[in-house]
Amino acid sequence: MDLDSIRTYCLSFPHATEDIQWGDDLLFRIAGKIFAGTGLSPPAAHRLSFKCTPEKFGELIEREGITPAAYTARYHWVSAEFDALEEPELKELIKQSYEMVLSKLPKKARLQLG
Repeated sequence: MDLDSIRTYCLSFPHATEDIQWGDDLLFRIAGKIFAGTGLSPPAAHRLSFKCTPEKFGELIEREGITPAAYTARYHWVSAEFDALEEPELKELIKQSYEMVLSKLPKKARLQLG
């Protein structure tokens, strides 16, 4: 996948938004909470960070091109090169990240989203 297709996919989720923070990080959010992000310039360009389950985290960081995400690895975030995963698997992992972040939102925030 490339940046445009990742961006299109992330924004296809209900109530997903995007913004740029910390200079050049493109972040995808649900109710203000980040579920995926990428850098727009090297060295973070061509890498996507996202949340995963503890089990999946352990599995993914064993693969080439996937590392624990800086600052957030303790929360089971990984940083994957765009081509480290096949498109269907990457899409499923992004979807799971979105769903995990959505499920942890306060009840009031979830109700406001519908």
